Amino acid sequence: MNIGQAASETGVSAKMIRYYESINLLKPSARSDAGYRIYTPPDLHALHFIKRSRTLGFSLEQIRELLSLWQNDQRASADVKSIALAHVAELNARIAELTAMRDTLTQLAGSCHGDGQPDCPILQDLGLATGQRPAGKSCCS
Repeated sequence: MNIGQAASETGVSAKMIRYYESINLLKPSARSDAGYRIYTPPDLHALHFIKRSRTLGFSLEQIRELLSLWQNDQRASADVKSIALAHVAELNARIAELTAMRDTLTQLAGSCHGDGQPDCPILQDLGLATGQRPAGKSCCS
């Protein structure tokens, strides 16, 4: 199977397949006499594995570790679980950060009149966060 067919079969673009090969996430493909990449069923399976891992938000380094474990018949499932749980902890931290951002923006938007007047609590808050104020504005105006 050539790279276009592999891309079509797996849903991973040809550009990403080449990238995964360049960073040694995917082993370099065999080449035809004409120099075209040739992909085998195990290569396609690895591409499906990578795509599913990316869909779940694993980093490329985590995917590298998971692929290594997946290809190792002597692996300990505890090693795989450890990577998965570490990723869950990262996701929970990101969810908490996003929730805090959403709550802050909701509160700020709720305090903004949204009318034609220049007074805007959203901009005031953003200015306080950076420590900078527009020209002519004092800290207490």
